[in-house]
Amino acid sequence: MHAITIPEPGGPEALVWDEVPDPAPGEGEVLVDVVASAVNRADILQRQGFYNPPPGASRYPGLECSGRIAALGPGVSGWAVGDQVCALLAGGGYAEKVAVPAGQLLPVPEGVDLRQAAALPEVTCTVWSNVFMVAHLRPGETFLVHGGSSGIGTMAIQLAKAVGAKVAVTAGTKEKLDYCAELGADILINYREQDFVEEVKRATDGAGADVILDNMGAKYLDRNVQTLAVNGRLAIIGMQGGVKGELNIGALLNKRAAISATSLRARPLGEKAAIVAAVREHVWPLLADGNVRPVVDREMPMSDAAAAHRVVEESGHIGKVLLVTN
Repeated sequence: MHAITIPEPGGPEALVWDEVPDPAPGEGEVLVDVVASAVNRADILQRQGFYNPPPGASRYPGLECSGRIAALGPGVSGWAVGDQVCALLAGGGYAEKVAVPAGQLLPVPEGVDLRQAAALPEVTCTVWSNVFMVAHLRPGETFLVHGGSSGIGTMAIQLAKAVGAKVAVTAGTKEKLDYCAELGADILINYREQDFVEEVKRATDGAGADVILDNMGAKYLDRNVQTLAVNGRLAIIGMQGGVKGELNIGALLNKRAAISATSLRARPLGEKAAIVAAVREHVWPLLADGNVRPVVDREMPMSDAAAAHRVVEESGHIGKVLLVTN
């Protein structure tokens, strides 16, 4: 098969489409013929040498895929060769074939194109696990998501609206904010021109946000805490703004607020399977009903993953950039 390899860390040109050995499914795994994968920020960090795969995972980048089951490993039940699936991965999505733990498989939702299904596993699992399983967003609460036009952001808007929350977003252009509004966002904040702390407080009569989903890390830490409502929950899932910040514990105590920080890739298989099962139970019906949909900016050849990485790094896209095998 062919896969994107990274002989040496570096810029997008470090991604090389090369012939490599086919994977074989182990105990509890299935082999998937990959139709599409998607570019995630974690892939860029891996390419740069900053985010290695966890032990035992494929060394090729790619944290999600869609395709058809080609073979079943020992001990797998409930799936059949030929099933159309999408999958959450620890690596290996940028390839023509990938071995996947069966607990990380999802059926392609009714009404969703097989290729576009590749845009779903990482965003649905990240958003559902952080916003709902950890931060427990409830109907009527105010939810702020940074990077509202990103893959994570576009899914977070839709799921928060589906449960009856009021949604605030930050983005850097009018075009991106307009798209967030089309998805249902109520409070639109251009972070280049407006202070999100002030704007959220103004829109909530001073109360603040009950839940914040943050991809920036250190840069936004203090301002996120300022934005939190009493009993608010801040869920940190990224470090695009740095890894070390100053935390005002007094402000956190006064608000009886909480901060969580999670990653998905290195979690034990059992935890990932539980998240995938929760997504299938709660999110997949919304997709089947058309209340939630994948947001795909464009599809590009997997063999030219370097060009796709450039698109994502320039941040001009909305939603996900897919890599297709043919």
